[in-house]
Amino acid sequence: MKKYGFLIKIIELVLIVISVAILVWGFVKGFPATVADDNGTVDPLLYWAYIMIGLALFAILIIGLGIAIKNNPKVLLRYGLILVGAAALCLVCYLLAKGEMAHGLSPTAPIPSAAELKFTDTILNLTYITGAAAIVAIIFGEIIMAIRNK
Repeated sequence: MKKYGFLIKIIELVLIVISVAILVWGFVKGFPATVADDNGTVDPLLYWAYIMIGLALFAILIIGLGIAIKNNPKVLLRYGLILVGAAALCLVCYLLAKGEMAHGLSPTAPIPSAAELKFTDTILNLTYITGAAAIVAIIFGEIIMAIRNK
């Protein structure tokens, strides 16, 4: 078990070094002021961010789920219920999305399709609902903790 901890520390160090190297390279070469001035620094930074997000999701979902199932198989039911709840929330947000044209678009901007507008509104609704739920959870969590610690 100790060798796995050492291996994880080495992997973390390698990922941090690569991240810092890409960031420093971008600052040394200079980031473009506009899209037309692209000098090849933005795409590698974005691709590396995608890789890091993918690795994080893999570590959380696959490895975390595997360890949780090994320790307590009943946790799979709880994860299934969470997944169903998240899918239901996304469906509700999709049904609430109007998909109307955005106001104040530049006349030279490309006109988004109806599907893009619906998707954007769905993501905005999801952001609003989860943000409000987080704020309510923080407030009620603090109230409950204050009542229990009385």
